[in-house]
Amino acid sequence: MIREYRPLCLQVCDVAREVGQYIREELPRLRSSDIESKGLHNYVTHVDTTAEKRIVKALEQMLPDAGFIVEEESISKEGDTHRWVVDPLDGTTNFIHGLPCFSVSIALMEGQEVVLGVIYEVARDECFYAWKGGGAWLNDEPIRVSQAASLGESLLATGFPYFDYSLLEQYMELFTWCLRNTHGVRRIGSAAVDLAYVACGRFEGFFEYSLSAWDVAAGSLIVTEAGGMVTDFRGGDNFVFGKEIVATNRGIHPPLMERVKALMQ
Repeated sequence: MIREYRPLCLQVCDVAREVGQYIREELPRLRSSDIESKGLHNYVTHVDTTAEKRIVKALEQMLPDAGFIVEEESISKEGDTHRWVVDPLDGTTNFIHGLPCFSVSIALMEGQEVVLGVIYEVARDECFYAWKGGGAWLNDEPIRVSQAASLGESLLATGFPYFDYSLLEQYMELFTWCLRNTHGVRRIGSAAVDLAYVACGRFEGFFEYSLSAWDVAAGSLIVTEAGGMVTDFRGGDNFVFGKEIVATNRGIHPPLMERVKALMQ
């Protein structure tokens, strides 16, 4: 068990920023021939894979015995106690079209618990981070979730599935309900950044399904440490590996969850 997460978290922030700088430099050099398809509407570039290798190399030096859960499969390594969960470029579709936003997302799990999370939003040079019991931070300033008390005061974020359309009809009904009962719903294309924006109060809530652990692990801790609530669609705690998440401030979680439970089962 790690006794002090803060120094490790700040080291991970440095890694995320360094890799983010590499991603930023590669953006104007990207060509259509650099883009490969991993599946339906699921793309990867050499930037994703190189960024992941750089992150893995740095993290292995910090915790040599830790395992990895990584999007681009650059390493296969189990860990007895700790596992890094890494998305080297969350928002690849935005990246290949030259659109902000896209991010680096790195989390550390101790057993089944996320104990450290870092999200670096490349275009705005914003580093969001948290460690267990240490609060949530943005570029060295503490952050908190919004204090909005009702859905009518809230701006929400969501994402759309790339290939799993099994719940699309129910999802669109939920989407329509949210449009009618909030300030609006935004889709910016990076689940990690959506969660970071909930943590700092730019969004009151975020919901999405068909997600992977590397999309949400870091952000889930940052939201929680910022005073928010994070659950799966049933109100439980299977949001890292359960492929669905609802993250909000405390004021809107009950009414939003009531609708999610009614429609997304």
